[in-house]
Amino acid sequence: MDKDWLAQLAPEHAPLIPAWWPPAPGWWMLTVLLLALIFGVVLWWRQPRRRLRRIGLQELRRIRSVDADIPQTAQTVQNLLRRYALAAFGPDRVARLSGDAWLQFVAARGAASLGGNLGKSLLVASFGGKVTSQQPQDRDAWCAAAEQFLRHAVRQDQRGGHV
Repeated sequence: MDKDWLAQLAPEHAPLIPAWWPPAPGWWMLTVLLLALIFGVVLWWRQPRRRLRRIGLQELRRIRSVDADIPQTAQTVQNLLRRYALAAFGPDRVARLSGDAWLQFVAARGAASLGGNLGKSLLVASFGGKVTSQQPQDRDAWCAAAEQFLRHAVRQDQRGGHV
């Protein structure tokens, strides 16, 4: 046997740097998964019902931040509820409602507290402009009930066949 067998080996050289293109199959799958996720998030974000709810909640936050008088706050909360209901449920179901029928509609679809005296004080303050001794405390309750309505208002016919 030859004692210089190591000298017969090829000289050392570094391996080739791996190419970045084409990527491995795992990267292709990750790219497809990421694109599908982005597409799904965009579709979810642009869903009209969720977008309407987000806009309504932003408007309610603006109403809460403004230190307006009681009748003006009642009017803006009432208008927000009415506009949201018109957009969410359609004018044929909402436009003709007024007074107790309007309060029952709102109470049945998420704001149960507006079905009683709180809802009546909202209507009195927003349409009559009369401020009673209880209404300054009702301002926060009106906003909380409006938030409940905006978050939980669901069309009855979507929830199990009710009209």
